[in-house]
Amino acid sequence: QLQLVESGGGLVQAGGSLRLSCAAPRAIFSVFTTYDMGWYRQAPEKQRELVATIAVGRAAEYAESVKGRFTISRDNSRKKVYLQMNNLEPEDTAVYYCSAYTPSTGLAWGRGTQVNVSS
Repeated sequence: QLQLVESGGGLVQAGGSLRLSCAAPRAIFSVFTTYDMGWYRQAPEKQRELVATIAVGRAAEYAESVKGRFTISRDNSRKKVYLQMNNLEPEDTAVYYCSAYTPSTGLAWGRGTQVNVSS
């Protein structure tokens, strides 16, 4: 099972910004470019939801609630994926998870990083 590693979470006031990072495991370095990468989040007592994806050969896609505020990007040379979050709102408070997917390996997750946005 692949283990992605997220970082960059923390406490921020509403209107502030955070940048999350996700490092891919060494085991997939040579094939990193074949993975569709994404970010999900899960708020207390809510289901995990898709925030943004950056799939191979496709434009980035975003949940309606974060469009215009969040930007997903990937650095294939560093084997990392980022989520730039601007103009954060209290409703963005959640544990954020990085994901990696290919049809043959399925969906893999990290352990998550906590984001808290105070009003």
